[in-house]
Amino acid sequence: MRSYQVTIQQKVKVNQSVITGIRTAVTETLRFEHVRAKSSVTILLTDDLQLQELNLAYRGIDKATDVLSFPVGDVMPGMEDDLQLGDIAISVPYAERQAYEGQHGLKSELQLLAVHGTLHLLGYDHMEPEEKLQMWGVQASILAQVGAEITGPPLEAEDSDLSSNPPQPSSE
Repeated sequence: MRSYQVTIQQKVKVNQSVITGIRTAVTETLRFEHVRAKSSVTILLTDDLQLQELNLAYRGIDKATDVLSFPVGDVMPGMEDDLQLGDIAISVPYAERQAYEGQHGLKSELQLLAVHGTLHLLGYDHMEPEEKLQMWGVQASILAQVGAEITGPPLEAEDSDLSSNPPQPSSE
């Protein structure tokens, strides 16, 4: 069985069962994608203001969003163990609103956002229709595996708030 390190930092607190659900969702995503053991992901549960600041700094968009992913680098098969995949920032208040609007629980919404963010760390994107179908299909499979109440955002939602990878700061 593969072992992954999922670190969850809470600027905005959620209960332990939600934390467990998020950790399970990330772990199952990494297993589903056959990521090597000992890989790690860090998740920050924060507020709208911090997501807005990050969204502006890295994407040039001055508004809050639900999730942003910050990959460390390209993930390639056969890479060494102990690989830091990247960081994910999630706005808990934003997720609460989406859960309310979607008539499902916060835990399931946060699981969706965690899976979504992890898939971005692994190189998935949804800018093109084919990419979106593939990513949404993988999300649905993983969320069904973990028993989430939802399996993804509505496919008809063309302007989903699920955010893409922001550009990374460059040392060049």
